[in-house]
Amino acid sequence: MPTLAQQRRTIFTCFLGWTLDAFDFFVMIFLITDLAEAFHVGVTAITWAVTATLVLRVFGAALFGRLADKFGRKPVLIINVLAFSVIEMVTGFSPSLTFFLVLRALFGVAMGGQWGVAASLTMESIPASWRGLASGLLQSGYSVGYLLAGVFYGFGHDALGWRGMFIIAALPSLVVVGLAFTLSESPVWLQQRRQEQPGIATVVRANWKIFVYAMILMFAAAVMSHGTQDLYPVMLRVQHGLSVHQVATVSTIYNIGGLLGCLCGGVLSQKIGRRRELVLASAGMLVLLPFWGFCSGIVAVTVTAFLMQFLVQCNFGVMPAHLNEMSPSAVRGTFPGFALQFGNMLAAGNATVQSMLADNLDKNYGLALSMVVAVGAVGFCLLAYFGPDARNAKLGTEAAAQPAGPVPADGRPAV
Repeated sequence: MPTLAQQRRTIFTCFLGWTLDAFDFFVMIFLITDLAEAFHVGVTAITWAVTATLVLRVFGAALFGRLADKFGRKPVLIINVLAFSVIEMVTGFSPSLTFFLVLRALFGVAMGGQWGVAASLTMESIPASWRGLASGLLQSGYSVGYLLAGVFYGFGHDALGWRGMFIIAALPSLVVVGLAFTLSESPVWLQQRRQEQPGIATVVRANWKIFVYAMILMFAAAVMSHGTQDLYPVMLRVQHGLSVHQVATVSTIYNIGGLLGCLCGGVLSQKIGRRRELVLASAGMLVLLPFWGFCSGIVAVTVTAFLMQFLVQCNFGVMPAHLNEMSPSAVRGTFPGFALQFGNMLAAGNATVQSMLADNLDKNYGLALSMVVAVGAVGFCLLAYFGPDARNAKLGTEAAAQPAGPVPADGRPAV
């Protein structure tokens, strides 16, 4: 196993990589209205960029995941971070809407690979007792990236314009590349490469139920989470009439809630189990939903947004550990990221559906967003309740010698 210092460096680097990946994604979310103006189209036309990013993420997860299973987690992580930072920078030079949409699709490929590779490298490099906290910390990078994008939007929008924001947003990722060169390779992968491994088709056939379950679970999770996030800044601007700086302030506050939710969810799941924590958090979202979608006044909006993102990320703070624990060891570089991004692909039309609903509801974004979130949260809660909990699965080097097979969950078959 890596030394204590190496383990901590791995967690921090992978956390920072996911932070900056999310930061680059959410910079575009804050700029939707600017982009619509610049390209002389409506908001719905720009939401196709969100759809393209989410759809292509699954291909990135498959591509970079298989490369990570074959060539190692560390070198693929480096290539992946370089790819999404370069694409983000070039986006700032987009001469047309078509060019912009193509770049956001390519950004989706790069973004899709980062989470799965980073999560597998982290979970395979740390002790089992760290998984809950490390899972929450790793996933909190998404909320931190969203928070930083909001702060950047508030302070950089007027000075840089949308083009300058894309260009500057790409630069911090180079720090992750430098840090990644100092990491140790996954000890599980190092041991696996010395042994004959089954092909991916063999592994999928032996574990098809857990593959299907994980993808459907993450589809519901994507509907639930993106439903509260992707058009929420638009809702604040259009329905609540908030200024750019007010939107940035509210965003900062609710992403602090998301950060705390990741950490609390990860730690709690280590104590009560992954499945119970997911049911508790998603049920809490359903209770909060009417207040979140239909409140008025900046104080009520801010408080409910904080609580909603806390609960959303309580669910996602569990996912790096939960998906890696369910995964067969031979495809752990591919499985977690592919399951997550396949769910995102199925939910790729979320923002467009919500925008179209709002258009047909006299710009009532609160109702449009709430309708979609409710469907996702109910589905996720039920799937989590009836699903597996592989909290005690072995991910260390002793697991590398085991043949790939169905993952036990609480002493029963995986699904």
